[in-house]
Amino acid sequence: MSGQPLILGIETSCDETGVGLVRGCELLGDEVASSVDQHARFGGVVPEVASRAHLEAMTPTVRRALDGAGVKLSDVDAIAVTAGPGLAGALLVGVSAAKAYAMALGKPLYGVNHLVGHVAVDQLEHGPLPKPAIALLVSGGHTSLLLVNDLATDVVSLGDTVDDAAGEAYDKVARLLELPYPGGPPIDKAAQRGNPKAIRFPRGKWGDGTYDFSFSGLKTAVARHVEDADRGGEPLVVADIAAAFQESVVDVLTRKAVDACVEHGVSTLVISGGVAANSSLRELALQRCQEAGIELRVPRPRLCTDNGAMIAALGAEVVAAGLPPSTLDLATDTSLPVEHPLAV
Repeated sequence: MSGQPLILGIETSCDETGVGLVRGCELLGDEVASSVDQHARFGGVVPEVASRAHLEAMTPTVRRALDGAGVKLSDVDAIAVTAGPGLAGALLVGVSAAKAYAMALGKPLYGVNHLVGHVAVDQLEHGPLPKPAIALLVSGGHTSLLLVNDLATDVVSLGDTVDDAAGEAYDKVARLLELPYPGGPPIDKAAQRGNPKAIRFPRGKWGDGTYDFSFSGLKTAVARHVEDADRGGEPLVVADIAAAFQESVVDVLTRKAVDACVEHGVSTLVISGGVAANSSLRELALQRCQEAGIELRVPRPRLCTDNGAMIAALGAEVVAAGLPPSTLDLATDTSLPVEHPLAV
């Protein structure tokens, strides 16, 4: 392991400034500076606020990651950075910093895909990913099913959300229920006390023959339920609403993910992204995977949310595959397709 290159990964696609250090599949350093508290009063991420927070956090976060790994900046062999998808201003801060480090150190630069990074990070927890694998990526901005033949060169999109991402729906429903932002953890916590059968919420694109997702209708159904209760003077049972909403989300996610594994003859499912930390999603996915004879791999919660380790992990795969580095005129791409693990 010590003979493999040391990769510094930088992640700034949204509101976390992440810096990770990886050698092969070994995680050496991982530091994150989050600006989520600055966005909470707005009920969502404010791009300009996020960009300024990245500027302030970049240098100290790099320093903490190096100190935590017990290495020096001069020890780094390559720089990997999120080139997309993400917020334009936030991406620009990370890519600019990565270019500066690469130029100062005389090391190669690799602009990589944020979404594929969420899959690659699982290798830091469970070792090399079997080929092929199915990945369910569930976060605040993305809900995707991927066929991963090779992390560095061959990732195929099987389906995506046609409207709200699952994490986005959690945030919007939390606002309806007057729960804190971000909505995932408080809804998950409230759901533990509720009855998921108390209300039957719709399952978007259930059984439609595709691997696409839709959560906008579910969000609207929760809004109507809250409005009807208010209009009728009935008390809101927040725990029951949270539990029923969450069951609807995880039911669709896990069913489509397992169906994709069966259809493509794949025996490994990886679930990643911020929503992968959800307890109900993990429990139902494990149950359905065991019933179908599928191995389930879910990184620990710290690695599910945005972080620099996942970018370093993907960078390590790209370097190992012998792919050419990015040039110093590397551009950001707010909608970089998942089929491009390495930005071009």
